[in-house]
Order: sequence, then structure tokens, then C-alpha cells
Amino acid sequence: MRLPVELRHVAPRLATGAFILNSGLSKRGADEQTAAMMHGMAKNTYPFLGRMQPTAFLRLLSAGEITLGAALLLPVVPTAVAGIGLTAFSAALVGLYLRTPGMREEGSLRPTQEGTALAKDTWMLGIGVGFVVDGATRRAC
Repeated sequence: MRLPVELRHVAPRLATGAFILNSGLSKRGADEQTAAMMHGMAKNTYPFLGRMQPTAFLRLLSAGEITLGAALLLPVVPTAVAGIGLTAFSAALVGLYLRTPGMREEGSLRPTQEGTALAKDTWMLGIGVGFVVDGATRRAC
């Protein structure tokens, strides 16, 4: 049986999968203050999230990160499928970076010191888009 993962995808899948899985696991036991802080930042960028309770938001975020991290780490999940999830997730994080005041230098895409933690998520967006494009072009051939 051939796995739906190309050898060239293993390293970026392991790196992003482990990173995201760890992030999701670390949020599982977060307190209400942490939930409120994370929810507040997210709802300022994505107002529809304001209808959720902070603890419910954090539980869903944690579950989503655990699921995505596992999908990237498990070689039975096709890279293109995992790439779609990674692209969507990282695009939302890049949206936080671009829309949150104080994350970028005035009139620039360059991050401030505070914005570096979110700006780094652009590498995940690049990997996710690469996985999706690779999957689409391999099917077209």
C-alpha cells in the first residue's frame, strides 16, 4: 500500500504538524483569563466570534489545532487535504496579524516586536499553499 504522502512533504508536515498539535494541546487546560484574552483578540479581527463564550472559543480552537496537527502528522491523510486545512488555519492567523493594530510598523508589512509572534505564521501559509498547489498540479498531469 502506497501512502498519500510524497517524501518531499515529510519534513514540512512534521514541522507544522508538531507545532500546531503542541499549540492545541497547550490550550486544553487554559484558564478563563487566557480564554478571554485570546477570544478578545480573535473577535476584534473576526467580529462573528463575539457571539461565542471565551471558554467555548478556546475549546474549539484547541480541538481544531489538535485535529489539524494530527492530520499533518498522520501519513494516511493526503497532503493536499492536510494542506487545505493548513492554508485555511494559517490564513486566519495571517488575518489576525494584518488586522490587529500594533502588529505592524506604520504603513508597512514589517512586524513590530509584538507582531513577530503572528507574522511568523506566514511560513505556515506558504507551506499550506504549496501542498495544495502540488496536489492540484499532480492530479492535472
